[in-house]
Amino acid sequence: MAKHVTAREKRKARIRRKVTGTSARPRLTVYKSLKHMYAQLVDDVAGKTLVSVGTNSKALKDEVKEDDKTGAAKKVGEALAKAAKGKGIEAVVFDRNGFDYHGRVEAVAAAAREAGLKF
Repeated sequence: MAKHVTAREKRKARIRRKVTGTSARPRLTVYKSLKHMYAQLVDDVAGKTLVSVGTNSKALKDEVKEDDKTGAAKKVGEALAKAAKGKGIEAVVFDRNGFDYHGRVEAVAAAAREAGLKF
């Protein structure tokens, strides 16, 4: 039986054909579930995740308890940018992972930009 491909998965595949990350400019990819928000920097050439942050990671878990989902997403973006700066990463290419660019996805990107990442 064929697997049903959702509209988001189609958009994701279309985006990924165009967007790739390198070690000099990794891909910042976001994922949102109903409860949590995740962001990571990926070097597609080497096939490695360089930095990953989520609302349920040890560093942010206590910090985002009181926040709404968008506020938590902002903190994920700030934490990711801070971790990237620590690894010497200045510029990234943004991958919205098939999600619409508004709300929590936009909040992660805006917070990462404000914290110093260049898109």
